[in-house]
Amino acid sequence: MSCPICGKDTRAEVRPFCSKRCSDVDLGRWLTGHYAVPSDDPDDIEAALEAAQSRPRPDDKLH
Repeated sequence: MSCPICGKDTRAEVRPFCSKRCSDVDLGRWLTGHYAVPSDDPDDIEAALEAAQSRPRPDDKLH
């Protein structure tokens, strides 16, 4: 199996990657939105925003 980031052979400790570096590169891509599931439905974003705005916010118990 080859690393999906650089193509080198994988190592069991960090599979499916070859190194911690490639694992971190992949995580960074997920966190910045580089990977996304495409949608043809323009209403998806509106429905998600409405659902998020209609939920009650939990009280901040720390302050």
